[in-house]
Formats: sequence, structure tokens, C-alpha cells
Amino acid sequence: MNGAKTVLIRDMEAGWYADKLGARCPGYDFLTATDNDTALEHAPKAQIIIGLAPVLRPELFAAAPDLQWVQALTTGVDNLLAMPTLKPNVTLTNCGGFHGPQMSELAFLMMLSLNRDAQQMTRNQATRTWERWPQRLLLDKTVTIVGVGAIAEDLALRCNAFGMTVVGVSDGRDAVPGFAKIYKRQDLKDAAAACDFLVVLTPYSAQTHHIIDASVFAAMPAHALLINISRGGCVDEAALLEALETGAIAGAGLDVFAREPLDPDDPLWSAPNVMITPHIGGMSDTYRQQALPLVAENLNAFAARGASALNGLINRN
Repeated sequence: MNGAKTVLIRDMEAGWYADKLGARCPGYDFLTATDNDTALEHAPKAQIIIGLAPVLRPELFAAAPDLQWVQALTTGVDNLLAMPTLKPNVTLTNCGGFHGPQMSELAFLMMLSLNRDAQQMTRNQATRTWERWPQRLLLDKTVTIVGVGAIAEDLALRCNAFGMTVVGVSDGRDAVPGFAKIYKRQDLKDAAAACDFLVVLTPYSAQTHHIIDASVFAAMPAHALLINISRGGCVDEAALLEALETGAIAGAGLDVFAREPLDPDDPLWSAPNVMITPHIGGMSDTYRQQALPLVAENLNAFAARGASALNGLINRN
């Protein structure tokens, strides 16, 4: 297409995205790559790169001298912000607003599994052991959500349906539908002291680095459970390990870690009453369908009005 901008899609489903976007977004040529080598071959032609942030490598940006815009298919772009090869003049956008269902369902998987000791049930099944114990309910429990954004609102809706009390921790919002109370960050320990579940959903930044630390674990009731589905850096993992080993808290559900993948020798693997998942919170079996409308809208906005019209703009200053 004469004058068309070239879009490189780096994804295992790159062909699917190219077909769908090609039908919705005139004025672009689409190149696809399901592996890094093919992506590097196409990079010199690309003005736009689309892909999941974790699979976009520094060498890809270094090989794309005409790059104008990167559309991440994820909400988190921490790794991209740290890449010196992603030049300051390149626009960066993320995908957000549709992760609520999968993130909320993972939070519930962890809360229910830990609360009812599903791991022991699995062990008993493997050994054909018939053991019964009173099942702890979510009903009337308090869940404190650190970070009150769109995903937290989605989670709160589901928690209310289970008869839970939902409180939040946020400096940006004072009253939110579905939340019984909002604490300021300076009052995080007070919020933690009243919880049965502490769910971390705040974005990671210098201000939220280790926001969940030893003082927060000390404030939590001994029966309380930590659920971290945000970013590993939000939790002081050394303090968490000590809290688990000393019984300061009852357990933890962890989907994210300071270093990923989690090292096979990391002591968190064998810590008491811990459920570990491999950073799958944002994933779903319909992720392509969830992300497509936003990406198509951005491509059409970019063609018509330029970078300033894009949704999900990331401030790189």
C-alpha cells in the first residue's frame, strides 16, 4: 500500500491479529513474527511494533531505526520503560481496562484455595486419605485491596457478591462503589490490621516499592492471607518469607515476583501455606478478543490524528 506505515506484530498469534487488524485498520502494512529471529528480520521496516511487553527484547528496538510507536498488549510495561534501546521519542502505549475478570478470578482462586486448604485436599486425594475439617467461608470476611483502580472495582463487585466487606487503600480516590471504606496509604497498617485478606493491586513504582513490608505483616492478623497479583516489587519478599515461617500471617497467594521466572531454589517455593502461579493473572483464553478492539481503535486514531490521540499513553518523563 503506497504510503502505508508498517506494523510489526510480535506474538504467537501474530497472524490472527494481522488478519483482524487488516480488516479494521486501513492504511497499514502488517508484518508478523512468532519468534525473535523473525522479528529482528522485520524490524528495520517497522514504524510500529505491537506485542506483549515481556517478549519485546531490547535488540528488537535497536534494530528498528524508524520506530515511532510501541503498542504493548499488556498493562504492565515496566521492562520496556527500563530499556535504553527504546528511544525517548518513541511513543509507548499499553492495553488496559479489560483485565478485571481474569485478575479477579485468580484472586478468588487463591482466596478459596488457601482459605479451605485445597493443597491438603489434593495431597489427601493422592494418598486416598479421607480427612474432613470445618470449611472456612469467605462470607463476612474483610478483604483489603491495596490500589483502587478498574481491576480493584471489578474484584470488589465479586467480593460483595460473596458477602465480603471490601475496603481499599488509595491516595487518589476517597469513595468508590463497592468499597465500604477507603484508607489513605499512610494508614495502610490500620487497613491491614482489619483484614482477613490483603490483596495487592497497586501499580509498581518507586513509591510502591515494598509498600507491603515487615510492618504491614506485623499489623495483619495471624489468620490473614496475602494475595499479590500486581507486581513482585510491591512486596518485600524477605519480610514475607519471615512472616510465613514465623506464623505472623497464615499464608500467601503469589502470582508475581521480584525476579521472574522464580528461581527453582527460591525459598518461597517451599514456604508454608503458599500458592504460587507463574504470572498468569492477566492471561485469559479470550485475551486476543479482549485486546483487539483497543488496538484497532488506537491504530485508527494514530492514522487520523497522530500519537496524541492514543489511549493508554505512558508518560516516559
